[in-house]
Amino acid sequence: MSETITISPVTRIEGHAKITIHLNDKGEVQDARFHVNEFRGFEKFCEGRMVWEMPGLTSRICGICPASHLVTSAKAGDDILAIGIPETAEKLRRMLTLAQWIQSHALSFFHLSSPDFLLGFEADPALRNIFGLLAHDKDFAVRGIRLRKFGQQVIEMLGGRRIHTPWAVAGGVREAFTREERDALLAWYPEVRETALLAIKTIKRVHEQYSKEIPSFGNFQSLFMGMVGPNGELEYYGGNLRVMDSAGNIIANNIDPREYRQDFGEASESWSYLKFPYYKPLGYPKGIYRVGPLARLNICDSITTPLAEQERRLFKKLAPSSEAVNNSFYFHYARLIEMLFAVEKLEELLHDPAIFGTQVRSKAEINRLEGIGACEAPRGTLFHHYWVDENGVLQKVNMLIATAQNNMAMNRTVRQIAMQFIDGPKVSEGILNRIEAGIRCFDPCLSCSTHAAGEMPLEVQLLGADGRVLDVKRR
Repeated sequence: MSETITISPVTRIEGHAKITIHLNDKGEVQDARFHVNEFRGFEKFCEGRMVWEMPGLTSRICGICPASHLVTSAKAGDDILAIGIPETAEKLRRMLTLAQWIQSHALSFFHLSSPDFLLGFEADPALRNIFGLLAHDKDFAVRGIRLRKFGQQVIEMLGGRRIHTPWAVAGGVREAFTREERDALLAWYPEVRETALLAIKTIKRVHEQYSKEIPSFGNFQSLFMGMVGPNGELEYYGGNLRVMDSAGNIIANNIDPREYRQDFGEASESWSYLKFPYYKPLGYPKGIYRVGPLARLNICDSITTPLAEQERRLFKKLAPSSEAVNNSFYFHYARLIEMLFAVEKLEELLHDPAIFGTQVRSKAEINRLEGIGACEAPRGTLFHHYWVDENGVLQKVNMLIATAQNNMAMNRTVRQIAMQFIDGPKVSEGILNRIEAGIRCFDPCLSCSTHAAGEMPLEVQLLGADGRVLDVKRR
């Protein structure tokens, strides 16, 4: 009798999703799927709005990474106006993007993933969270909370509030930055840098502790895609797209983000609201690719800050020869290297006198009826694509979200982990948590709302082929 195990909802992620694990009549894993069961709708209800409204409106897509949507939307507006923005405005946007990386990556590691690593996959679910971590190692947890707070503080100083700020606009930004704000941030820097290095030291210890389990956490071949700078360096705000295969070969380079539709398509499946993007030359589903920290560390040739570059070189040694690092577990390490880079790069920008300029916005009328903005969000490359009429009224909107681009890879990851650990219909809570942890490697961001506190119940049902409930577990 075939059976299905359902994990609903998946916990310690942003948004609502479930995992179904399908067993054959021998009790062996036949398939596993990651289902996103909430409908976004932003693309549709943006139609009819003015393009000037879009940065502030789309920053409300998410409470975790609003700055990424804000900046990407503003860049799409720049494209519609067909103008360049002032140097000060670009550098301030870059600061906002780096701050977003710091706060989001800190949240992912310290709040959502480190409870698994430091408390154990088998720990009591009631304690396997940031509060349990506070009881286990208060200093470590508080450092993580303060590091995230630093990133949020930068966002608040620039944009006036920590989430959903309308500060970036088509043509630049609304307000300048002050030296007093800069000095307050620099005073915080010794602690910030120390905590970023502590996180990397911790993940290396985790690599040793879970060396036997790591090979099963989403270790498969795929393409990798992201932005690089003109010299192949890690890029986070501008640059062109690069695609690499699992062997480390660059198969496409210098792709203008405005031409993304020529290379990337979007498929759909009946069992999930999340799109399934793919690399067009290989078709669907062979064109599976990953974005985000793991992809960015694979495709770049260097990092322009010294400490992060040192770690990048160590990261590359995780793979044999010149191959790409294919194991999804190493998203965590790549994420922390990026966080260290963001800390270093933001400090560099804080010493740049250009950030104190007063010319922060260029103004123009509608000069194009189509505009595309792209930026590297914490979870991967983000695209906003707008079509407007001559008055700037949105006729159509398409948003290619980073998490969606990892959708096929997340499905493959949960399937691989399930096949490795499940043998028969009796499944321990610790094994189910490992399967969820496979999703947390990608740090998915699924919804239009934020879940900061409250109940996140887990219910697992074991069903017979006739749909009859054989067993239920709740927590």
